[in-house]
Amino acid sequence: MFLAVDIGNTNITLGVYDGTQLAATWRVATVHDRMPDEYGILLIQLMAQRSIAPAQVNGVAIASVVPALTGVFREVIEGYLRQEPLVVDAGVKTGVRIRYESPREVGADRVVDCAAVKVKYGGPACVVDFGTATTFDAITAEGDYLGGAIAPGIGIAAEALFSRASKLYRVEIAPPSRAIGTNTAMAMQSGIFFGYVGLVEGLVARFRRELGEEMKVIATGGLAQKVAGETPVIQHVDPWLTLDGLRIIYEMNRR
Repeated sequence: MFLAVDIGNTNITLGVYDGTQLAATWRVATVHDRMPDEYGILLIQLMAQRSIAPAQVNGVAIASVVPALTGVFREVIEGYLRQEPLVVDAGVKTGVRIRYESPREVGADRVVDCAAVKVKYGGPACVVDFGTATTFDAITAEGDYLGGAIAPGIGIAAEALFSRASKLYRVEIAPPSRAIGTNTAMAMQSGIFFGYVGLVEGLVARFRRELGEEMKVIATGGLAQKVAGETPVIQHVDPWLTLDGLRIIYEMNRR
């Protein structure tokens, strides 16, 4: 079995593959000061709930945008699973040519997503990842990573609104029944949620003008399904895209 670990700023997503099939997934909160043993015990407990023994895992790959936790998880994998993890970084084969001005500035998760899209969907494509930040990544027809756009995540934007406007309060981030809100909660939901739908539609249109009309749009991340339900510009929702990319990259580096 193969374990994929995607360490994000807000969540850590883990997935266990049996061959090419995703057998189990988990999302846990990213806690920056959690000790390796705490993460290790948590990992073993999660696997035990799905009847997966540590000895069954014979390969691990990690994508991390939290440098402080990269070493922590390397220690966890080595100590609790007795495996040497593949950490996606410079020097690791990904099958994706980076055409960014400074390739080292591209987050590992974005490269991994592009590796998955290149294999699963082909280019040209735009990947919209709804995470702590909402990122848009452009993949050429040849499968090269061209660049993209980074916007504040919908959660960050909503939190800024709640904290900076004294008369506004927290509401669920969800589409209201109509755009014109007739009360404060509905008006906030419309502005936050439909505002982000508009952001997605606007940037996808601009990417399409640069990449071509045949560009595919793939969404991943926590709110991908909800946003996709409100706009026709998203063609595919792939919640485990990063995990699939880690598996693809791991197999590529075993050859």
